[in-house]
Amino acid sequence: MEAQPKVANWLESLLIDWHVLSAPSPYLVAGVLLVLALVAALLIDQLASRLFLSVVDRLAARTKTTIDDLLVEHRVFSHLAHLLPVYFIEAAIPYVFAEFPGWIPFTIKLLKLLLVLLGIRLLNALITALGKILGSTRFFRNKPIDSYTQLARIIVYLVAGIFLFSIAFDKSPVYLFSALGAMTAVLLLIFKDTILGFVASIQLASNDMVRIGDWVTMQQYGADGDVFEINLTTIKVRNFDNTISTIPTYRFTTDSFKNWRGMSESGGRRIKRSLSIDVRTVRFLTSKDIEDLKKIALLHDFLKSRQQDVEQFNQRNTVDKSELINGRNLTNLGVYRAYLEAYLRENSALNLEMTCMVRQLAAGEHGVPLEIYAFSANKDWVAYEGIMADIFDHALAAVDRFELAIFQSPSGQDLEHLSQGLGE
Repeated sequence: MEAQPKVANWLESLLIDWHVLSAPSPYLVAGVLLVLALVAALLIDQLASRLFLSVVDRLAARTKTTIDDLLVEHRVFSHLAHLLPVYFIEAAIPYVFAEFPGWIPFTIKLLKLLLVLLGIRLLNALITALGKILGSTRFFRNKPIDSYTQLARIIVYLVAGIFLFSIAFDKSPVYLFSALGAMTAVLLLIFKDTILGFVASIQLASNDMVRIGDWVTMQQYGADGDVFEINLTTIKVRNFDNTISTIPTYRFTTDSFKNWRGMSESGGRRIKRSLSIDVRTVRFLTSKDIEDLKKIALLHDFLKSRQQDVEQFNQRNTVDKSELINGRNLTNLGVYRAYLEAYLRENSALNLEMTCMVRQLAAGEHGVPLEIYAFSANKDWVAYEGIMADIFDHALAAVDRFELAIFQSPSGQDLEHLSQGLGE
């Protein structure tokens, strides 16, 4: 403590000897010492920035790990270096204001507030870097890291706010933390969405419900696209029309949504679409019809085998075939369904290791639905739509060959032709 006034006295004597001062002036001496301390702090900051950071940059460039690269990229070491000059000024203040001890506590308080603010910047940079480091690992690659980093920032801001308040008003942080406990109800109300989002983020991550890159559909929010951001309070979905839907994170645990990840990770994308056959065109096939349909390569072996089975059954049971309805018979609808199944089996764009069939659904007011159920090997949306369209183009074009007709509701043109016919 004795060295502090000696520094001021020595500088004052030196200035008088140099004829800068004609008489003792504590204010001028304090100002000169303050300027010298600030210049020294600036030099320390420059040395730390240029020497220390340049060494750190070189070391980070030589190492194989990306951890130090991310720390450098997010300026963690840079923010750390900026703390040194503040600590230096804090140590120099007792010497600067040795003749004015009443100014020292106020100045130290300002420097401590500055240190807390610089500490916030340092911790924010460190949290961001750690988030990137964890996000690059296999385990956390598809996890909502942003949710955890945002929560960490909120905690940092809360704790820093308490320390700022305690420094500014000379109150113990313990006192403020106890007062914070009394305000729990208010805090719960203010941070309701944050708390719900954090709990939801943990549920989403632990149950692996949503990942970045997943295609999700949430009709109640008009969302249908890829998840590109998961944070503490919201999940952002880039829809296929390039609009962005912002949905509260906790809604993914309280509301229903569809995640298409299972389709993306499977061996194919499902094709499930039907065409309706007009019931009036369904009929039994005659022997001549069967021989005519044998010319279709995909049906030749099938018809030959089925025709033998049908004839053997009818002969074994002495069925009177003078009436076509008697015994077992082939129908044009059944053969058409067999043709579509054979056509699907020959289609190289489908994954035949997965379910592949053509099934007949219950007849209704729109005819008899024939549903094609298969899986496209290519899961890309554009390619998938092209593959499905090609299949149904062929199915619609081939239906006339079996003397079947697609059911469709009458159009205005149909009604016009009908009225013209009635008029004639």
